[in-house]
Amino acid sequence: MTVTNAEILAALGQVLLPGGGDVVSADLVRALEINDANVRFVLEIAPDQGAAMAPVRDAAEAAVAGLEGVRNVSVVLTAHSAPEKKPAPPDLKIGRHATPQAAPMAIPGIERIVAIASGKGGVGKSTVTSNLAVALARQGRRVGLLDADIYGPSQHRMMGLADRPASPDGKEILPLVSHGVTFMSMGLMLKEDEAVIWRGPMLMGALQQLLGQVRWGDLDILLIDLPPGTGDVQLTLAQKAKVTGAIVVSTPQDIALLDARKALNMFAKTNTPVLGMIENMSAYICPNCGHADHLFGHGGARAEAERLGIPFLGEIPLDIEIRRAADDGAPVALRDSDLAGCYATMASDMIAAGNA
Repeated sequence: MTVTNAEILAALGQVLLPGGGDVVSADLVRALEINDANVRFVLEIAPDQGAAMAPVRDAAEAAVAGLEGVRNVSVVLTAHSAPEKKPAPPDLKIGRHATPQAAPMAIPGIERIVAIASGKGGVGKSTVTSNLAVALARQGRRVGLLDADIYGPSQHRMMGLADRPASPDGKEILPLVSHGVTFMSMGLMLKEDEAVIWRGPMLMGALQQLLGQVRWGDLDILLIDLPPGTGDVQLTLAQKAKVTGAIVVSTPQDIALLDARKALNMFAKTNTPVLGMIENMSAYICPNCGHADHLFGHGGARAEAERLGIPFLGEIPLDIEIRRAADDGAPVALRDSDLAGCYATMASDMIAAGNA
């Protein structure tokens, strides 16, 4: 007569454990095998129960050996290994309320922080910022670029980046590097087309994290691409970080200059020096005949800079190659061309003035 699994388990159900219960109800029986009246099984126990469970093993062996149809019994005690304790995944969540801070602080390793601002959107501020960062890097400066436009980040696209930053310890975020520029953007932390729907306190906390939680390393200059306007991000930057100065980008159009003046006024009220103004989309140069057409007017930013007694850093034309290069993730400042020369001149002037 051949013994069955059910008969063996019924017999083992009578083998009691020191703390109560039996080996079957405690689910200790593993790898039960019957082979021509030879029975084998394993009792899986906790690692620290070896000595206490030896009598249980003997009792289990005797219980099965007493069954009809069993010739030999082999019982092995084995300790299951404790599950490996994996480290908690890095916490890359951005967006919390800002922590109290007594005064603006320097960021370790960063010599200068320069904010790039505009009074209104659509004047090409982000395109100017990415090209200026690349131009400075090409002239040997150690450059960082922070896209602080939390609601509408675009710099990661212009810099040709899509990978999510890593955080080996869950505390610091490792920035990415592109075209010689150390880079971080809220756009790298989001899914494509995902909207940021935050109130002011979370916006302020996010900027504080992007400034202090990113491992920027040693930089000569960190350019911060601000969102348009004079809101929470601008005020938080002035309150949390020691900003070297600001550059205001505007088109020559009167309406754009009205808003640019508001940005200039904001920096005056927050005691942030203005390092200069840039006139973007200054002229359209016909690629066929070379005629310059001033679609948005001309010279408005230069005149405003002269009126306020601040440096005028230069004019940038309206050119389709600047837009194409930005969409391709390779700013036009990477090239050796007249367009790239506009940004190179601004970069060299900043370096000469000690602002980069």
